[in-house]
Formats: sequence, C-alpha cells, structure tokens
Amino acid sequence: MSALFEPYTLRSLTIPNRIWMAPMCQYSAETSGPGTGVAGDWHLAHYGARATGGTGLILLEATAVSPEGRISPADLGIWNDRQVEGLRRITGFLKAQGTVPGIQLAHAGRKASTDVPWRRGTPLAPGSELGWQPLGPSPVAFDERHTVPTELTVDQIQEIVGQFADAARRALDAGFEVAEVHGAHGYLIGEFLSAHSNRRTDAYGGSFENRARFALEVVDAIRAVWPDGLPLLFRISATDWLDEGVPGWTADDTVRLAPLLQEHGVDLLDVSTGGNAAGVRIPVEPGYQVPFAARVKAETSLPVAAVGLITDAAQAQKVLDNGEADAVLFGRELLRNPSFARLAARESGAEVRVPDQYLRSV
Repeated sequence: MSALFEPYTLRSLTIPNRIWMAPMCQYSAETSGPGTGVAGDWHLAHYGARATGGTGLILLEATAVSPEGRISPADLGIWNDRQVEGLRRITGFLKAQGTVPGIQLAHAGRKASTDVPWRRGTPLAPGSELGWQPLGPSPVAFDERHTVPTELTVDQIQEIVGQFADAARRALDAGFEVAEVHGAHGYLIGEFLSAHSNRRTDAYGGSFENRARFALEVVDAIRAVWPDGLPLLFRISATDWLDEGVPGWTADDTVRLAPLLQEHGVDLLDVSTGGNAAGVRIPVEPGYQVPFAARVKAETSLPVAAVGLITDAAQAQKVLDNGEADAVLFGRELLRNPSFARLAARESGAEVRVPDQYLRSV
C-alpha cells in the first residue's frame, strides 16, 4: 500500500493517512459584535468538504489567541467561550467523517490589523473602524506600509504566553485532538525567533537562546494544559531567505531549534518558509520547501511534515519514499479539489473512508 495511505501515530493519537490539510486563513468570521471571530457556515462547509473527501488531518486556519493577535478583523478567534461553540460544531463533523481535527493557535504580532487579501491586504490604521495597534518584539514595522508595532514589555510577553495556554484549554474543550503553535510566516513567535525583526537587548533578544525563549515558553504553557496523549505540532518558517551575513533566521537555526522543541514536548515540526519574518519574496516552485523538512528529518529525531506546492499523489509519495518527511501537508490543491485524498486513493488502489451517502460513487 502507498505510504500516503498508511496510518500515522503521534503519542496515543492515530491519524488515518498522511494526507493532511495545511492551515489556510479564510478571513470569513464576523468582524464586530458578539460574533467576532466565531466560526460560521462557511467554515463548516469548507472544512467539512475536505473531511468527506478523505483528508486524514485537517489543521484549521490560524486562530487568534486574542483580539490583537488576529492578522485581519475577519480571522477566527479562540479567546472566548462563544468561539468555542462555533468550533465545536466543526470538530464534531470532522470526527464523524473519520478525520482528525487540529487547530493552529496564533498571534499575528506586527502583521496584525491588516485587511483581507481580496481587498489587497491593506494595513488598517490604529483607531480606524476595524484597525488596532499591532504588537511586536521590537518597534520595527513589517514593511513600509505597516504600522510600527508597540514593543512588548516582559509582562505583556508573559500575558501572551498565558493567552496561548488559555487558547489550548479552549481548543481541547472545542474537541480538537491536535494543536499547532504558529511560529512561522512572520507572526509573533517567528518575529521573536528572527534577528531581522527582534532587536531586543533583554532576555528575549540577542542570542539564539534568548530569541528562542518566547517560543519555548509558549510550548511549555500549552503542553502544561494539553493532554499527554495528544500531539503538539509547531509550524516554522525554516529560513528568512536573506543573504549570508544578513541577520535573520536560517535553516541552520531551524535544525538547532528542532531538538529544543522536542525536549519541550513538540511531537512534529511543520516546515514551511513562506511569509517569513523578513518579508522576503521567495523562489516558488513545486516542492520548494521540502529540502528544509528533509534536512530537519535527516539531522534530528523530530518527525516532520513537508508542505509547499505539492499537488499530486505521486509527488507526495516520492517525498515519503525518499524519507524526506513523515507526512505531507496540502494547501492549494485541497482548495481546488476537496476530494483529493479519495481520488488519490482510488488511483493508488488504496482506501480512505467514504461517507455512506457517497458509496455509490466509489
């Protein structure tokens, strides 16, 4: 049988196959009032379709641990109990289809207060109708369009660590079985990791150990409330794609961080590079991020998932056969084809769970 369709076990949780859905923001939650950040019909239909299509693990989009942690006003949130109710509706449906529900817990940091992409992702000014003041490790704007963030105090850093822990408790209450820390794509944790965006001179800046401190504290806080039997993932941008000698996050740093994350209770590293802390445009081609995952897998004992323009089953199977990753995360292909897993299984002579209502189409 194709390794893509073999179960994969992390701690006491078994995921039915290695076709996993990467977190992709939908920017479809209400933006004001009591429904702010609450998952609605769009989210249920969107994620439900991929579950009925046979996807083994679905990682919900970046879900903000606080109102200030949203990248846009239309982000999902998990800072109150009403949001939990909306998410529970989704996890219940995913589990009924045999899919494992996961959630990515996030704080957007200095990239926060940005409009949705189909309105060009324009930064929203603090004090405007839907805008607010972004926060960051240092008062360095993401780019010339974005607001200069307020530098976090140590007390504020600890408050955000607590918000991640509270979000994990709510995620468990909402029925999620996998939690992922968003340490990638220029969000807050990635901003602390990268010397490009972190100019601090205190215990959270300067040396590699200091820049990694916030990430490890967040992992510790979540692991303290997340059940021992359930896995914790960490998504990272493996490099800032900066020229040699320019301060920033590198692939060497990622390999150095991986065993520390594992020591603190992370079970798998989700290796990306897009949306890095430096905002550098990267050379995009099929499988362009796989070598970074492969290096972590080769040089550490931490399991990894690969992502990045992987669009067909043969390509994904090659990644697994080559030992470059333990699972594959699909993004845009699952947007185009919600039933990708079921169709790939049929082509491979494998099987995934098919809803009773669809049995006649198998």
